[in-house]
Amino acid sequence: MTLFTNFLRSLLLTIVFSFIAPMLLIGGLLLLLSFINHIPGLQGVTDEIPTQIMHFLATFGSGNPLHGMFVIALTCGFVGALFDMYVYYRCQILRIDS
Repeated sequence: MTLFTNFLRSLLLTIVFSFIAPMLLIGGLLLLLSFINHIPGLQGVTDEIPTQIMHFLATFGSGNPLHGMFVIALTCGFVGALFDMYVYYRCQILRIDS
C-alpha cells in the first residue's frame, strides 16, 4: 500500500510542477521584457517581442492568450504525468528483473 501512495504523491507533484513550470516561464519572460523595456535605448527592441508572444499564446487559446497559456500548461502537466508513470513502470520492471 505504501508503494501505491508513494506513486500517487509522486504523480500529483509531477502534474503540479509540470503545470506551473510553463506558466512561470512565460510569465517570467514577459515580466523580464517589461523591465528591459524601461531601459533607455532598448525600448524599440523589446516592443515587438511581447506582442509576438501574445499572438503565439492566442493561437493555442482560440484568440485568448490566457487560455493559450492554460492549454500549454495543461499539455505539459499531462506529458509530465505520462513521463512519471513511465518511470514508475520502468522502475517496477527493473526491480523485478534484479
